Amino acid sequence: QVHLTESGGGSVLPGGSLTLSCVVQEDIISRYCMAWFRQAPGKEREAVALLHRYVAYGDYVKGRFTIPTVNANNTLYLQMNSLKAEDTAIYFCAAFRAGSELCSFRQGAFNLWGQGTQVTVSS
Repeated sequence: QVHLTESGGGSVLPGGSLTLSCVVQEDIISRYCMAWFRQAPGKEREAVALLHRYVAYGDYVKGRFTIPTVNANNTLYLQMNSLKAEDTAIYFCAAFRAGSELCSFRQGAFNLWGQGTQVTVSS
């Protein structure tokens, strides 16, 4: 079983930046559909960004968040800029082995999940 471990969360002022990390036990990033999701209190989990042979972003983060296509040391990153209060959530790293299913934000396809890291944006 491959484990995903997120880190890098914290508290930041509106307009600030954070970089989240997702460490993967094995060198799977190039072979798996990798993604970030988030869940705010009282809300459903929503898509943030994904990486496979291409990148894609959730509507709420386009132009502000970046998922680098080069990831060293078996680590997936999420660079978050111009953070807003509504970005406050627990951020999860997720993955599934690409092949039979297209890499997309369909959450049911992801069978590997991290424990999450809290991001709080507040003045």
